[in-house]
Amino acid sequence: MVREQSGAAERLRVRELGVAPGVLATGTLNAITDVAGVRVGHVTLWQGEGTRTGVTVVMPHLGDSFDERVPAGLFVANGYGKLMGSTQVCELGELETPVVLTNTLSVPEAAAGLIDWVLTRPGHGDVRSLNPFVGETNDGVLNDIRARAVRPEHVTEAIEAATAGPVAEGCVGAGTGTVAFGWKAGIGTSSRVLPRALGGATVGVLVQANHGGVLEVDGVRVGERLGRHDLHRELDRGDADGSVMVVIATDAPLSDRNLRRLAVRAAAGLARTGASFAHGSGDYALAFSTAPEVRRHDRGRAPEAAAPWPNERLSPLSQAVLEATEEAVLNALTQAVTVRGWRGRVVEALPLDALRTMLADRPAATGAR
Repeated sequence: MVREQSGAAERLRVRELGVAPGVLATGTLNAITDVAGVRVGHVTLWQGEGTRTGVTVVMPHLGDSFDERVPAGLFVANGYGKLMGSTQVCELGELETPVVLTNTLSVPEAAAGLIDWVLTRPGHGDVRSLNPFVGETNDGVLNDIRARAVRPEHVTEAIEAATAGPVAEGCVGAGTGTVAFGWKAGIGTSSRVLPRALGGATVGVLVQANHGGVLEVDGVRVGERLGRHDLHRELDRGDADGSVMVVIATDAPLSDRNLRRLAVRAAAGLARTGASFAHGSGDYALAFSTAPEVRRHDRGRAPEAAAPWPNERLSPLSQAVLEATEEAVLNALTQAVTVRGWRGRVVEALPLDALRTMLADRPAATGAR
């Protein structure tokens, strides 16, 4: 059963609170879907007192993801995770399915759904090998994760629901039951557009935030000031760990090697929010390019004869990833609402009134661009 969260209409994106990380401009939607062709779909599962989970899908382009494989690079900041499909991406430098995000114990079911969907596409009758890419975080604080409520058909539903418009954030899809920095978190997204003089490329980021640390917002030590961080262990849970999945899309024509270098920069954006990359945290970033000239076509035909951007053009893209990752994490927090879930546990939303007060007290506080 899918259920809307009460209070969602009262939540804001972080820019509406006067926080605009970085120096680059955002895209029109300030979302990963600002990268042309990228679509996002959610299935939110909210049932009874125990089910608080779901599926989020990122579609890399409008074509056939198997027949038009995008180059991709993966970075592992801390490898305590169950990321399916990672080794082949590292080996071949390409992504051949949509990206699916869900909870830890539902990775097999989500992969089965993704495989079913790809195998039944027109023209795939002879496909005998497939690398489904499924990421996860553990939402077991609020979700009865052992019930494994996610089924293969939910992946198909999320794919069919995927759109290129605004992306729902907070307690939706794979972020329905997630927690970050001691507050309710979820899905967040943001984008950056390079100036024309630097190539005009767009970078979009989507995060599934479920990690620990001491929250900072635009330099304000929010977690410390509100007494809510890992070392205080305010939540009824046995550890201070968690995970985060970062998905980066760009229309810049990059090689898989430079996409991996781009993925590394997501860690800097996470660090600016106070992420701690704890022992039991699975912290992953995947970057892919949607540029048609760098795709691998027709199951073996080489990309079109066009050189990818050289190393020297990576610096502004790195800045874009850093800024968009930081803002995506903050949006996941400011858009999420308080949730009661498994075994009556309650995880509170980040208090926006308190955050406004702290932001207003900043020296030379500035408004959003």
